[in-house]
Amino acid sequence: MLAYIGSKVKELEKKIIGCRRDLHKHAEPGWTEFRTAAMAITELQKLGYTIKMGEEVCKRSAMMGVPPAAELKAQQERAIAQGANPELIKKMDGITGFTAEMKFSDGGPVMGFRVDMDSNDANESKDSDHKPAKEGFASINAGAMHACGHDAHVAVGLAVAEIVASMKDKLKGSVRFIFQPAEEGLRGAGPMVAAGVTKGLNYILGMHVGFQADKKGSLVCGAKGFLASTKWDVTITGLSAHAGAAPQEGHNALLAAAVAAINLHAISRHGDGVTRINVGKMIAGEGRNVVPPNAFMVMETRGATSELNNYMAGEAGRVIKAACDMYQCSHSIEVTGGTQSGESSEEMIEIVYEAAKELPEYTDITKMKDFGAGEDYAHMMSEVQKDGGIGTYVQVGVTRMAGHHNSKFDIDEADLLPAAKLMSYVIYKVLRK
Repeated sequence: MLAYIGSKVKELEKKIIGCRRDLHKHAEPGWTEFRTAAMAITELQKLGYTIKMGEEVCKRSAMMGVPPAAELKAQQERAIAQGANPELIKKMDGITGFTAEMKFSDGGPVMGFRVDMDSNDANESKDSDHKPAKEGFASINAGAMHACGHDAHVAVGLAVAEIVASMKDKLKGSVRFIFQPAEEGLRGAGPMVAAGVTKGLNYILGMHVGFQADKKGSLVCGAKGFLASTKWDVTITGLSAHAGAAPQEGHNALLAAAVAAINLHAISRHGDGVTRINVGKMIAGEGRNVVPPNAFMVMETRGATSELNNYMAGEAGRVIKAACDMYQCSHSIEVTGGTQSGESSEEMIEIVYEAAKELPEYTDITKMKDFGAGEDYAHMMSEVQKDGGIGTYVQVGVTRMAGHHNSKFDIDEADLLPAAKLMSYVIYKVLRK
């Protein structure tokens, strides 16, 4: 069967690369992946998959860091202008996540495959030595760039879905492709889990190009050390006053934010494992001679476990409140993202490892690495494991032209073919009759 899968991947080579370049050119950040989702849904419906979308697969009340309604509307109009099906956009009801499922038989296992769709909030390089710019597929959407490889994930995911559909007579159970929005900022998995997309899964597979598989032919079959994380936007409100004539009448929000930022970084780390905190941005004040009545901070906490992250978030909330009380300011916290910790299942790692050994394209295979960062997929995988299933997170080797989240990020697209071959083969090995 591996030879058949390999031949199908070869047939789909131009389609995979063309899809990746099309998505790269039309990059869409989290919660605005309207064109990407519409294109993918159209392809999957042609293949016979059952599509679920909207609140059926993504709980609206659990969505974090969602753009304002006016921006979402503008992004929908932009997506339609760039070729998205208006009827599908309407059916999404403002929610871009969806699932595509195919049932092969009763009584077999159900396997999930997560595919993240969003781009980064970044501007792509226009330099002549950057291949997407040189060859005309750099992002045309200002402030949006696929600088992490999610465009490649969608291209591979659609190819895998096509190959799996072509093998349906040889498979049992079901396969469920989970097309997730808003992975960047760790915002999309939670609402999909809350809507039940992982329920009934016996296996789940996640894939990412690059990261620790940083060269052609390398492969990491599993990961541990996913850091749980919480993302906060903090708004501090004080009272303005004349800084020269009546400073005593003001409540200084800038100083409250500054004291909070310094002391957030002074929170004691935990002896039970890795903990992190960062204030990434702070904006405050109005004018040179005005006591600052407002401040805004963008921050995050992380922990090696969900419990350790909860410790950091709890301490962070205490520090922010104390700093605001000191300057008689009020504050509000908006949770804009977050995910659980996680670790790949040994049984699932072994399935991927044994499959990869049969692929000559992978010459440097590692079973497990410590990821040491956050990934929204960990939330989905953890939920499947809690329900008795198994899962893993696979990093497939690609040649990169720059690091992830860099304005010149690009990959050798030929490296996507072994990825599609491996993912299809793993699904076949799990679901074969």
